[in-house]
Amino acid sequence: MPDGDATTLEGLLRVGREMLARAGIDDPALDARLLVEHFTGTTRAHAITAPKRPVEGEIASHIIAAFERRQAGEPVHRIIGFRAFYGLDLLVSPATLEPRPDTETLVDAVLPLVREAVRRRGSCRILDLGTGTGAIALALLSEVGEATATGTDISADALAAARENAGRIGLESRFTPLQSDWFENVSGKWDVIVSNPPYIPTESIAGLAREVRDHEPVAALDGGEDGLDAYRRIAGKALDFLEVDGRIGLEIGFDQKQSVTAVFLENDYGLEGAAKDLGGNDRVLIFATKSSRAADI
Repeated sequence: MPDGDATTLEGLLRVGREMLARAGIDDPALDARLLVEHFTGTTRAHAITAPKRPVEGEIASHIIAAFERRQAGEPVHRIIGFRAFYGLDLLVSPATLEPRPDTETLVDAVLPLVREAVRRRGSCRILDLGTGTGAIALALLSEVGEATATGTDISADALAAARENAGRIGLESRFTPLQSDWFENVSGKWDVIVSNPPYIPTESIAGLAREVRDHEPVAALDGGEDGLDAYRRIAGKALDFLEVDGRIGLEIGFDQKQSVTAVFLENDYGLEGAAKDLGGNDRVLIFATKSSRAADI
């Protein structure tokens, strides 16, 4: 047991801050609070109004073990097992990327497209390629009741997490998990195709922060030699699955706007929109077929 009082909320928070600070964690106070609240079932208000609240020894031991995992670099939300995304509390697993706020930019950018499809034809069919936790598809479904979505992933374990998330949120009737290597097992036409594909160049993986490098699934990070492999596969096949007036929404790396746009221009798409994340970095691109853009004009 580390030095310090680990029998109360106040004591555990102090112990956690000190342990994580010694390990060089960026925000030790926040991570300590998240872990203590999760394992004790308390809130920030409890720590303020009842700092001397006792914590049972077994629970305190679990919390100290969680602090040690965080010290070793395991992300706090992987320790907790859940991550908030677009107002949804999503299960994360070793087979899935941890949903991040930057990806909410993609949801924001695609939502108007989903609503426009509903306005035009009364419904919207969404295809989420590489769905992972199901975060993007489920966020869109939670906002638009007339939409349905299929989430594909090559990983059966990732699809199990997405299926569980859909059930926990109450969206299982509108979300279909499908094991597929990109478009391999996909059929039909879709109003909106979305994806947060792997886009990190292979040689850059080793230089990522340990929280990402050691705990995120490599297959969901590695975009090949130049980071563009997945974009080429999507651009090369999406025309076969996209409605004439459909749109494609993609997350990209902060420095990939020009290169990803070039891939899609070469495959008969036009860039229709772009969005930056909260840090001001290029994060989302929206593409339409050139024939669709001409029809809109």
